[in-house]
Amino acid sequence: MIRPKKLPRDANQRAHEIAKLLTGEVIEPPEPERSAVSAYLAQIGRKGGLKGGKARAKKLSAKRKKIARVAARARWSP
Repeated sequence: MIRPKKLPRDANQRAHEIAKLLTGEVIEPPEPERSAVSAYLAQIGRKGGLKGGKARAKKLSAKRKKIARVAARARWSP
């Protein structure tokens, strides 16, 4: 993610930058497009994330489920 440009600390320079922004003299750089590789990796990560919780819950033993339930109640109950 690209950070927005900071305004100068000097009051006169800051006023000049604000005036340029308001009049449209400054053109904001466009958001960079996601590459095909990053889009593919995001899709794979999402697919794994959707499967992961269900598979993990299925693998838990009854004793561990009880321990997890007690821990969740302790954490989230007032």
